[in-house]
Amino acid sequence: MGKNNSLRRNRVLVWRETRAAYLFLLPALIFFLGFVIVPMFLCLFYSFFNYTMDDFSFVGLQNYIEMIHDVIFRKALVNTVIIVIVAVPTVTAFSLWVAAVIYRMHAFTRSFYRCVFYLPVVTGTVAVSVVWKWMFNKYTGLFNYVLTGVGVIDENINWLGNERTALACIILILFTTSIGQPIVLYVAALGNVDTALVEASEVDGATKFQSFWKVKWPSVMPTTLYILVITTINSFQCYALIQLLTSGGPNHATDTIMYYIYYEAFKLNRYGYGNAMGIFLALVIALFSLVQFKVTNSGKMD
Repeated sequence: MGKNNSLRRNRVLVWRETRAAYLFLLPALIFFLGFVIVPMFLCLFYSFFNYTMDDFSFVGLQNYIEMIHDVIFRKALVNTVIIVIVAVPTVTAFSLWVAAVIYRMHAFTRSFYRCVFYLPVVTGTVAVSVVWKWMFNKYTGLFNYVLTGVGVIDENINWLGNERTALACIILILFTTSIGQPIVLYVAALGNVDTALVEASEVDGATKFQSFWKVKWPSVMPTTLYILVITTINSFQCYALIQLLTSGGPNHATDTIMYYIYYEAFKLNRYGYGNAMGIFLALVIALFSLVQFKVTNSGKMD
């Protein structure tokens, strides 16, 4: 009898703890359901409609078919993929290198550099864009002033107005604003590496590179996966820089999928077509993330 009462009390206690946990989670769950899950299903639903200010009619897969044949969309897709392919590896590799360098410094110096690299992350996108727009200015910009002064170029370059240089400028700005968080995360991850394993590898005759590759690199692999995923998502969703600096120009040279979604949905009021492109973008991001999970998991197994 006493055993049954004890089991009953344990069940009641577990139920109370579970209920309390869900009550604490309820605000976040409501927010997630109302602002993430429901909009996702609405986006999928409206992508099958010709949803404009004047019409709301079912068109099936017509929006997706139009998307395939849309020359501007294909150009935006190519630009977006170029941004991802260039930005993600360079941000990850540079962040790991900087973190490995500053991790060995004194605590005060390490904190100083972390603050310096993280500053662009917490600075407003508008403020960052204004500074970079001045630096790239054809007539009064810093880059043209320095490069003409040292004789690298003979005449000023319209960096953001030239089809050959505009996308590279966007990638450079995205790079500088994306390395802050990965550096901070890598410094923290390197601090969690088991020093006994590192010292054992050095005693066994491993070089610093071998010790890093065989001991430290596998230890920071979970952090690397997280950085790869968030950097990929941020690169795919590059919009604010495009809107503030080039508006997709010149001649769609800096169009990205996110900016084109904004243009079609909120400037041309073609919400159904914009939703179809949003679904396509979500699938592409999911595919890239899946590949990254597979690659990093295989690296951990090796």
